Amino acid sequence: MGKYVFQPTAIDQLKTNYDVVIVGSGSTGLVSAIQAHELGLKPVILEKMDKLGGNSTRASSGMNAAETETQLKHHIIDSFKAFYNDTFIGGDQQNNPEMLDYFTSHSALSVDWLADHGIDLDDLTITGGMHTKRTHRPSSGAPIGAFLVTHFLKIVEKDQIPVFNNVDVDKILKEDNKVTGVNVKLSNGNEQSIHAKAVILATGGFGASKEIIGKYRSDLTHYRTTNQPGATGDGLKLATDAGAGLVDMDKIQVHPTVQQDNDHAFLIGEAVRGEGAILVDQNGHRFVNELDTRKNVTDAINQLPEKSAYLILNQGIRDHVGAINFYDSIGLVIHGDSLSDLAKNIKINPEELNTTLDKWNQAVRTQHDDDFNRTTGMDRDLSAEPYFAIHIAPAVHYTMGGIKVNAETQVLNSDNQPVKGLFAGGEVAGGLHGDNRIGGNSIAETVIFGRQAGQQVFKYIDEK
Repeated sequence: MGKYVFQPTAIDQLKTNYDVVIVGSGSTGLVSAIQAHELGLKPVILEKMDKLGGNSTRASSGMNAAETETQLKHHIIDSFKAFYNDTFIGGDQQNNPEMLDYFTSHSALSVDWLADHGIDLDDLTITGGMHTKRTHRPSSGAPIGAFLVTHFLKIVEKDQIPVFNNVDVDKILKEDNKVTGVNVKLSNGNEQSIHAKAVILATGGFGASKEIIGKYRSDLTHYRTTNQPGATGDGLKLATDAGAGLVDMDKIQVHPTVQQDNDHAFLIGEAVRGEGAILVDQNGHRFVNELDTRKNVTDAINQLPEKSAYLILNQGIRDHVGAINFYDSIGLVIHGDSLSDLAKNIKINPEELNTTLDKWNQAVRTQHDDDFNRTTGMDRDLSAEPYFAIHIAPAVHYTMGGIKVNAETQVLNSDNQPVKGLFAGGEVAGGLHGDNRIGGNSIAETVIFGRQAGQQVFKYIDEK
């Protein structure tokens, strides 16, 4: 079976009128389009980049959800309340409670919705800041983002939903205080107005914009980014020009485990630690609970003299994280037939590394980590050869802040009144994650709030 290739709609098919214009072709945009279409609307998806899928294609760990059939099949008893609490505490209790309540209580429904569309997330792992296995992923171990985007594009193709790439939305049009469409620039330089009863902004975050990061967090501009080049915060300008407010703009997440020794920065997904990998410093010692929140793990790495560390894993862990084969194929994984081999290859004292692993394997056996109180990701130890290491350091990853919205995905102005006909979801919308996003919550957000945006646009148009 060849690799699936989606063909965007030919530009001469672009019409001047749709029910809803969706700006952005990542997971949020695709889900909202599918949901709107299934409710009988005529949506169009506009993507400024050549490549579809946005940052969603880079997501690797999974999709968090509670009270699912998948969890029960794995004998895991979870609750919306526990999911809410883990996310609220992980976000330093700065999350928007109304959004968080909708998010956690609609997560299982969204996993069901995926299954109804032939998309099965039938395996589980865990990410930092969670106390229960609730990170859903395909049993093949395929990285979640590309897996979902490919499936969504197949549905979009089957439903004949138009998707245009290289179309840059530069203005939201309004009349009588209501959104009436967008103005676009085409790749040939032409401009065009597209009329619509509503607009959904699904443009992603601003993690690739040094300019916006510099405005709100000048202390982070020295970091590299895991974001695709299109994540420049365009949706924020579109929304504010149309009257929207912004929230939490200084809340920017640095991801602790990013391989960036080459030209590209590759995020090494949290599932690697969730399945049992540990972090060691240049002396071969552990220095942190590897599954603490991203913020705390990042701070611990930044306190090391080298400001970098090594992920240590073995074949047993590798067998449970399909993404490692990809990391290896592009040269990011260091090999060792034995532990002393690996130590030599990463220039760490073999005796120290051996002592660290002995102690860790003992912690896994007793399910008690004396050193850092790690309690999760301890299903398998590191006793069997061969061994692998990945050199990592922190990089800018996610922007928790963005457009002010409510749990209905309505865009709000600074007085908390809806901007009529304007909706937003996914990373472009602020408030859900508080001060720190938990791994597995961004993909969940794209599906849960993508569906919500499609439903709320239908309701808005229907009431009109």
